[in-house]
Amino acid sequence: IANTMYTSVLERRKEIGTMKAIGARNSNVLMIFLFESGLLGLIGGIIGALMGIGVAFGVAFGANTAFGSEIIKLNISFALLISVITFSFLIGLLSGAIPSYQASKLRPVDALRS
Repeated sequence: IANTMYTSVLERRKEIGTMKAIGARNSNVLMIFLFESGLLGLIGGIIGALMGIGVAFGVAFGANTAFGSEIIKLNISFALLISVITFSFLIGLLSGAIPSYQASKLRPVDALRS
């Protein structure tokens, strides 16, 4: 996520310069990039959780079919799923903090020039 956010800041320097030139404050730019990094973490967490549930169902189905009995019983904890997704959101925020801060500190003239 940090690498993606660094790349996003580099690619959107002119947009950052334009936003700041028309009156966006540093906190506005910071919030935009923090929201983006948190959203990346959240979406990644949701996709990862869904893939994990899918693999668990597949393994349980395969084992139960192969052995002819219910050898693996699947139990999904929704509290754990919510915790994992929240954790991935927080990791996204933390990973995007430094690139977001650097984006917010760009001067409009330097951002538009590069």
